[in-house]
Amino acid sequence: MKTLFVAYRVTDLDRSLDFYTALGYAELGRVNGGDGSRLVILKFPGEPAASLELVHHPVGGRVDVGNGVDYLAIQVDTLAAALERLTDAGLEPGPVQYPGGPRGPKTSWLTDPDGYRIELVEWPPGHPDGITAADFSRSTPTGRGAGAE
Repeated sequence: MKTLFVAYRVTDLDRSLDFYTALGYAELGRVNGGDGSRLVILKFPGEPAASLELVHHPVGGRVDVGNGVDYLAIQVDTLAAALERLTDAGLEPGPVQYPGGPRGPKTSWLTDPDGYRIELVEWPPGHPDGITAADFSRSTPTGRGAGAE
Protein backbone atom coordinates (compact mmCIF):
# COMPACT_ATOMS: atom_id res chain seq x y z
CA MET A 1 0.00 0.00 0.00
CA LYS A 2 0.98 3.63 -0.41
CA THR A 3 -0.63 7.00 0.14
CA LEU A 4 -2.09 8.36 -3.09
CA PHE A 5 -2.80 11.99 -2.16
CA VAL A 6 -4.31 14.31 0.42
CA ALA A 7 -7.70 15.91 -0.31
CA TYR A 8 -8.61 19.34 1.05
CA ARG A 9 -12.15 20.70 0.93
CA VAL A 10 -12.04 24.33 -0.21
CA THR A 11 -14.50 27.23 -0.08
CA ASP A 12 -13.51 29.03 -3.31
CA LEU A 13 -11.99 26.68 -5.89
CA ASP A 14 -10.60 29.42 -8.14
CA ARG A 15 -8.94 31.24 -5.24
CA SER A 16 -7.47 27.97 -3.93
CA LEU A 17 -6.23 27.02 -7.41
CA ASP A 18 -4.52 30.41 -7.69
CA PHE A 19 -2.83 29.81 -4.33
CA TYR A 20 -1.67 26.23 -5.04
CA THR A 21 -0.46 27.00 -8.57
CA ALA A 22 1.53 29.93 -7.15
CA LEU A 23 2.97 27.42 -4.69
CA GLY A 24 4.12 25.35 -7.67
CA TYR A 25 1.44 22.70 -8.17
CA ALA A 26 0.19 21.92 -11.69
CA GLU A 27 -3.28 20.69 -12.55
CA LEU A 28 -3.40 17.01 -13.49
CA GLY A 29 -7.16 16.67 -14.05
CA ARG A 30 -10.70 17.62 -13.03
CA VAL A 31 -13.91 15.82 -12.14
CA ASN A 32 -17.28 17.63 -12.18
CA GLY A 33 -20.04 16.31 -9.94
CA GLY A 34 -23.73 16.49 -10.72
CA ASP A 35 -24.51 18.81 -7.80
CA GLY A 36 -22.00 21.51 -8.80
CA SER A 37 -19.19 19.82 -6.88
CA ARG A 38 -15.77 19.86 -8.51
CA LEU A 39 -12.52 18.03 -7.79
CA VAL A 40 -9.18 19.24 -9.09
CA ILE A 41 -6.21 16.89 -8.89
CA LEU A 42 -2.77 18.52 -8.54
CA LYS A 43 0.87 17.46 -8.56
CA PHE A 44 4.25 19.13 -8.57
CA PRO A 45 5.93 19.11 -12.00
CA GLY A 46 8.63 16.64 -10.86
CA GLU A 47 6.18 14.18 -9.29
CA PRO A 48 5.12 11.08 -11.23
CA ALA A 49 1.52 11.17 -9.93
CA ALA A 50 -1.08 13.23 -8.06
CA SER A 51 -0.30 14.44 -4.54
CA LEU A 52 -3.13 16.87 -3.68
CA GLU A 53 -6.84 17.05 -4.47
CA LEU A 54 -8.95 20.17 -3.99
CA VAL A 55 -12.60 19.35 -3.31
CA HIS A 56 -15.27 22.03 -3.79
CA HIS A 57 -18.85 21.36 -2.63
CA PRO A 58 -20.69 24.68 -3.03
CA VAL A 59 -23.78 23.40 -1.20
CA GLY A 60 -21.60 22.74 1.85
CA GLY A 61 -20.90 26.41 2.45
CA ARG A 62 -17.69 27.87 3.85
CA VAL A 63 -15.01 25.41 4.95
CA ASP A 64 -14.24 25.22 8.66
CA VAL A 65 -10.76 23.69 8.95
CA GLY A 66 -11.16 23.13 12.68
CA ASN A 67 -8.36 21.42 14.57
CA GLY A 68 -8.30 18.00 12.88
CA VAL A 69 -5.76 18.80 10.14
CA ASP A 70 -2.44 20.09 11.40
CA TYR A 71 -0.40 20.87 8.27
CA LEU A 72 0.91 19.77 4.89
CA ALA A 73 4.72 19.55 4.62
CA ILE A 74 6.33 20.36 1.27
CA GLN A 75 10.01 19.81 0.52
CA VAL A 76 11.78 22.57 -1.44
CA ASP A 77 15.25 22.55 -2.96
CA THR A 78 16.19 26.04 -1.79
CA LEU A 79 13.99 27.76 0.78
CA ALA A 80 15.24 31.28 0.02
CA ALA A 81 14.37 30.91 -3.69
CA ALA A 82 10.96 29.41 -2.85
CA LEU A 83 10.15 32.26 -0.46
CA GLU A 84 11.15 34.86 -3.03
CA ARG A 85 9.00 33.22 -5.72
CA LEU A 86 6.01 32.91 -3.37
CA THR A 87 6.31 36.51 -2.19
CA ASP A 88 6.54 37.69 -5.82
CA ALA A 89 3.32 35.71 -6.49
CA GLY A 90 1.55 37.65 -3.73
CA LEU A 91 1.65 34.95 -1.05
CA GLU A 92 2.82 35.66 2.49
CA PRO A 93 5.25 33.03 3.77
CA GLY A 94 6.50 33.39 7.33
CA PRO A 95 10.09 33.89 8.49
CA VAL A 96 12.75 31.21 8.13
CA GLN A 97 13.00 28.94 11.18
CA TYR A 98 15.62 26.38 12.22
CA PRO A 99 13.68 23.78 14.26
CA GLY A 100 16.71 21.43 14.49
CA GLY A 101 19.30 24.12 15.11
CA PRO A 102 21.66 25.73 12.59
CA ARG A 103 22.69 22.40 10.98
CA GLY A 104 19.14 21.07 10.72
CA PRO A 105 16.34 21.79 8.26
CA LYS A 106 15.18 25.29 7.38
CA THR A 107 11.44 25.82 7.42
CA SER A 108 8.84 28.49 6.72
CA TRP A 109 5.08 28.46 7.16
CA LEU A 110 2.23 29.83 5.10
CA THR A 111 -1.53 29.47 5.18
CA ASP A 112 -3.88 28.82 2.25
CA PRO A 113 -7.15 30.76 1.68
CA ASP A 114 -9.16 28.31 3.85
CA GLY A 115 -6.71 28.27 6.74
CA TYR A 116 -4.75 25.08 5.98
CA ARG A 117 -1.17 25.45 7.19
CA ILE A 118 1.75 24.52 4.96
CA GLU A 119 5.30 23.90 6.14
CA LEU A 120 8.03 24.43 3.54
CA VAL A 121 11.15 22.38 4.34
CA GLU A 122 14.70 22.62 2.98
CA TRP A 123 16.80 19.69 4.18
CA PRO A 124 20.43 20.26 5.15
CA PRO A 125 23.12 19.18 2.65
CA GLY A 126 23.42 15.40 2.39
CA HIS A 127 19.91 14.67 3.70
CA PRO A 128 17.89 12.26 1.51
CA ASP A 129 14.56 13.29 0.02
CA GLY A 130 11.66 12.98 2.42
CA ILE A 131 11.66 11.76 5.99
CA THR A 132 13.26 8.41 6.67
CA ALA A 133 13.86 6.24 9.75
CA ALA A 134 17.26 7.94 10.09
CA ASP A 135 15.46 11.19 10.99
CA PHE A 136 14.31 9.57 14.23
CA SER A 137 17.78 8.43 15.21
CA ARG A 138 19.74 10.48 17.73
CA SER A 139 22.74 10.41 15.40
CA THR A 140 21.11 12.50 12.69
CA PRO A 141 21.63 16.29 12.68
CA THR A 142 18.24 17.10 11.17
CA GLY A 143 16.57 17.78 14.48
CA ARG A 144 13.32 16.31 13.15
CA GLY A 145 11.33 13.88 15.18
CA ALA A 146 7.83 12.58 15.53
CA GLY A 147 5.55 15.60 15.66
CA ALA A 148 8.35 18.14 15.17
CA GLU A 149 7.31 21.47 13.72
